[in-house]
Amino acid sequence: MATPVVYNPFKLRQHNGNPIDMDTDTIKVMIVSSAYTPSLAHTFKSDITNEVTGTNYTAGGTAITGVTLALDGNTVEWVHNDITWAQSGAGFSTGRTFIWYKDTGTASTSPLIMYMQEASDFGNVLGDLVLDGSATTGVLNIT
Repeated sequence: MATPVVYNPFKLRQHNGNPIDMDTDTIKVMIVSSAYTPSLAHTFKSDITNEVTGTNYTAGGTAITGVTLALDGNTVEWVHNDITWAQSGAGFSTGRTFIWYKDTGTASTSPLIMYMQEASDFGNVLGDLVLDGSATTGVLNIT
C-alpha cells in the first residue's frame, strides 16, 4: 500500500476552527485513474478529475465505516473498516489513486483529506479490490 499524502488545505482546516470530524462526518473514498495529477493545493472534490467507472463502483466513492481514532504514544492513528469493490468483468481496471474526502453532498464544498497513489493501475475486473483500513498501523498517522 502506498503512503498517504495529506492535502494542504485539510491541514489548515483542521487548525483554523472549521475542522473535519474524522470519526463522525461522512467520509468517502473515491478512485481516479492515472490521468488525475495530484496537487497538494487541491481543496474540494470538484478539483478531482478522471474518476473511474464500472460495475460495483459507485460514482463519488464509498463511505467509510468503523472509524476509530486512537493515541499510540505520540501518534494519532485513524483507522476504518476495509472497503471492498467486488469483482466484475465489467468493472474497472484503470484505478491509480484513492482519495478520501468529507462528503457534503456538493462537490464544490466537499473538502479533500488525503490521497494514496499506487505505482500501477488496479481494479476489480479480475478479482475483488480491497482497500485495507489498516487496523494494525492506521490509515493516517499524525505525529
